[in-house]
Amino acid sequence: MFRNVAELVELAESQNKKVSEIMIEQEMEVKQKTREDIMSFMDRNLEVMEQAVERGIQGVKSHSGLTGGDAVLLQKYIEKGQFLSGETILDAVSKAVATNEVNAAMGTICATPTAGSAGVVPGTLFAVKAKLNPTREEMIRFLFAAGAFGFVVANNASISGAAGGCQAEVGSAAGMAAAAIVEMAGGTPAQSAEAMAITLKNMLGLVCDPVAGLVEVPCVKRNAMGAANAMVAADMALAGVTSRIPCDEVIDAMFKIGQSMPTALKETAQGGLAATPTGRELEAKIFGIPLNKRG
Repeated sequence: MFRNVAELVELAESQNKKVSEIMIEQEMEVKQKTREDIMSFMDRNLEVMEQAVERGIQGVKSHSGLTGGDAVLLQKYIEKGQFLSGETILDAVSKAVATNEVNAAMGTICATPTAGSAGVVPGTLFAVKAKLNPTREEMIRFLFAAGAFGFVVANNASISGAAGGCQAEVGSAAGMAAAAIVEMAGGTPAQSAEAMAITLKNMLGLVCDPVAGLVEVPCVKRNAMGAANAMVAADMALAGVTSRIPCDEVIDAMFKIGQSMPTALKETAQGGLAATPTGRELEAKIFGIPLNKRG
């Protein structure tokens, strides 16, 4: 088993295997399951992700009314062909938003690594699918590659907004996605690690401040930006750009930043955007609480 990114990369390189293969083999060993069982289980996760993306880009609304419909707006914007950023990036953004809008509408999603950050990995996967034309197995491997890096973060830092802020949720998800994109695009295990590092270090310090305590605002749009971050970082790594700070040290820095982050900025809805005048007004409206009675 690998404990950190350095060990993961070393295992993959020394055995001339993909990161996804190392993760598959570890899952087989830990769960005492056959390769077929492990692949089949991940295929079901992929199906859930695909269904969520498809539902979201058709249009959904949350029960609170805070979110919904933005994935549709983005898809229509792409269709006009007058966008300023790249089509693949915008497609990833729209599909990340779609997934989180489904989550906010109480639909079924696959936590990757959490429900609040569930849009980044599938959003990027289904966007690069149109570009790279992967097989079904390659799409499943994308999820294992992402999972390998998520495994490291979960065991060496945190993937919980309540423990480490949104850097631990959307930040981790974006890093996972970037690493997986690199593998699918033919990059090396070391380049996947660089992509993870580049992504995550640009999301350090991101707070978790859900308006009204709901996983909607700003969560949905943070998934959008996480997807865009992952796409750009993957391109940078594939171009040969490296992170001056090693991936494991970036993960450790994230953990320490999360420890020092005030409780008000860790999923409590006591600070940040949740504590703005508009944030408080929305909270009062949603829960029917007079502003002057809020405790």
